[in-house]
Amino acid sequence: MLKNKKEDSGLKKFLKILGPGLVTGASDDDPSGIATYSQAGAQYGFSTLWTAWVTFPLMASIQEMCARIGLATCMGLTIILKLHYPKWVMYVMVLFSFPAIVMNIGADIAGMGAVANLIFPKIDASFFSVFFTIILLVFIVFFPYRKIASVLKYLAVVLLVYLVVPFLTHTNFVEVLKATVIPHIQLNKDYLGILVAILGTTISPYLFFWQTNMEVEDMQEKQKDKNVVLVASGRAFRDMKTDVNFGMLFSNLVMFFIILTAGAVLAKGGIHKIDTVEQAAQALKPLAGDMAYYLFALGVIGTGLLAIPVLSGALSYIFSETFGLQMGLNKKFHEAKGFYIIIAISLIAGLSMNYIGISPVKALLYSAILYGLTAPVIIAIILHICNNKQIMGRHVNKLRSNILGGLTLLLMTVAAVALLYFEFVP
Repeated sequence: MLKNKKEDSGLKKFLKILGPGLVTGASDDDPSGIATYSQAGAQYGFSTLWTAWVTFPLMASIQEMCARIGLATCMGLTIILKLHYPKWVMYVMVLFSFPAIVMNIGADIAGMGAVANLIFPKIDASFFSVFFTIILLVFIVFFPYRKIASVLKYLAVVLLVYLVVPFLTHTNFVEVLKATVIPHIQLNKDYLGILVAILGTTISPYLFFWQTNMEVEDMQEKQKDKNVVLVASGRAFRDMKTDVNFGMLFSNLVMFFIILTAGAVLAKGGIHKIDTVEQAAQALKPLAGDMAYYLFALGVIGTGLLAIPVLSGALSYIFSETFGLQMGLNKKFHEAKGFYIIIAISLIAGLSMNYIGISPVKALLYSAILYGLTAPVIIAIILHICNNKQIMGRHVNKLRSNILGGLTLLLMTVAAVALLYFEFVP
């Protein structure tokens, strides 16, 4: 009995450590990401499963750097850009971030509405889109940070449904293991294009800004009641690494199972073209049964509710830090009106895309291009910050972080060039 109590306390301690890293990782598997991973599985079966373990250390290394920046400086990424880099760098980030994130929000809202319509076909998808937008706006504006963080943290559990779906179908797990361990690369435009899409979806710039700010706010909340100076302890850095690594592992595990689901069901069933999450859900129903269909749809709605606050929050932090506005999810509306107004504008702008002729598929394409152009620049800046002792003090990068960060920068630069080539060169 005593042993069980200790184990329970150990589990509770571990769950308590999880926070910004888990939320960031889980939010990366948003409806637009699910569409990308579903297309990869539908088009190429299991042959892109290996990307899950390849992208994990790259994603984890960059997010750990962002989190470390937040803990070491007690400042968001945009403020550091503002203080230590030419102003044009900061303004370019703002210029590219706003349309990219808004279009991502719009695509996610549309995906949630369309999937909810599949579950309740008598209710129009646009009604669900408006409903989800209102729910999210009320939730973000009127609930305190601790409540938001707690809800987002446990909402990540919804993603576990994707780990169940493949076991509801006839899956050849020997074939899955082989495809996972041995990378299979096809040297053609379409296959390379889907690899670029996976890389861009997995390592998205808005996550960098969100991770940094959330570490600062999380530390502020933990230390608020203790009335101590805002300086992160060695234990805080260790807990942060555990949180980030688990969050990114969780994210890539979900990514793996979405590709696996699409490969086992859609590709095997002769369906090789998926543009949206609702198409993936619809295709699953006759091939995998109602249970798989409903679980997949539930996962889309849950990930949208998780990811959209992250997207809109990241955008608001970028703008607020750029223009010196009061900000923070730990502040009430009257204490940071500009911050919450920006969140509201981003949600409404994203929703309005459905009514001005920008389809979710086009929105994802445009946001991918903008993310692809900014990601290498921001990663290079993050690496520079993390090797600057004047900014980071004794928390500068070690060799391993620089190697993984440099590799990530190289791959994201190649991906950006490839993305532009695939889209604009006939």
